[in-house]
Amino acid sequence: MNRVIPIMPAAGGAPGAAAASPARAPVPPSGALTDAFGRTLRDLRISVTDHCNFRCTYCMPKEVFGKDYVFLPHGQLLSFEEIARLASVFAAHGVRKFRLTGGEPLLRRNIERLIEMLARIPGVELTLTTNGSALAGHARALKMAGLRRVTVSLDSLDDETFRAMNDVDFPVARVLEGIEAAADAGLSPVKINMVVKRSLNRASILPMARRFHGTGHILRYIEFMDVGQTNGWRMDEVVPSREVVRLVDAQMPLEPVDANYPGEVAERWRYRDGGGEIGVISSVTQAFCRSCTRARISPEGKLYTCLFANHGTDFRALLRSGSSDEEISALLRQVWSARDDRYSELRTQATANLPKVEMSFIGG
Repeated sequence: MNRVIPIMPAAGGAPGAAAASPARAPVPPSGALTDAFGRTLRDLRISVTDHCNFRCTYCMPKEVFGKDYVFLPHGQLLSFEEIARLASVFAAHGVRKFRLTGGEPLLRRNIERLIEMLARIPGVELTLTTNGSALAGHARALKMAGLRRVTVSLDSLDDETFRAMNDVDFPVARVLEGIEAAADAGLSPVKINMVVKRSLNRASILPMARRFHGTGHILRYIEFMDVGQTNGWRMDEVVPSREVVRLVDAQMPLEPVDANYPGEVAERWRYRDGGGEIGVISSVTQAFCRSCTRARISPEGKLYTCLFANHGTDFRALLRSGSSDEEISALLRQVWSARDDRYSELRTQATANLPKVEMSFIGG
């Protein structure tokens, strides 16, 4: 069973102050799994590899994930068949969206075969998040295999800034080629995620907005978060989403848009001139724990119930020991019903030092 992060006072609260419990979610559909706060299980992020060819400073800093870092051997990764079986159990409990992540998921050999397998599960949307480095060469095959959409990480259009943030000297142009290849293949709307870190790429906020305005792509700005223990997170490096919206709105007027579905993490804004929309993801300054419907499977088959969790529950052991789907389902019910994670509502500067799984291991 997962162990939860110790309770801390809410960000900005007095030390030792009791944090308010999140409001209970609306009554879920009959048969859906609910956690300790009434939150349903709707979204599953599946990390297919812990490998990545980037060393982004906010995710896999080179000083930690350098040449001597030991990644998981292939035999410890869930096989495609194991992933598909586990995903089917989750779908039977109300999951309606699978997102393949990493590491960098396109580094997993024959990833299209896994997509074909997952695409056969009825009633579930299938998406993938990538750094875009290999997307141009994979986009059409991904679409043909049954992938619905892609999200591409891109933190700046300025080549010097982007190369500094990915820390492997990878050029912006190659990622832009991948984005256009994805759109041409029908993996649309393409979503582009920009993690905003004040000292590195705040100046890129407006150029990014201008570049993707009117393209049909959806740019989303993400607050720099204290995921894992290695990214050197500090509150003064966070650019609050309200600041991002204010900057963009001053140049290209915006208006708010309703969420697409309950539990959507991005707050949506559209351009008043009809040039599309942007989103902001505010895990630090406007916590959305009370509506979180996400679970995460790590490459070796552990279930994490929060991006900021410190322990996962091993499902690979069941998959490889001959357990039935009913036994796997029973463990899932047990874990989710006990889930009481709400890290972002309890965050303080001190929580950055608590042990947490690295984002590169379970996806963002």
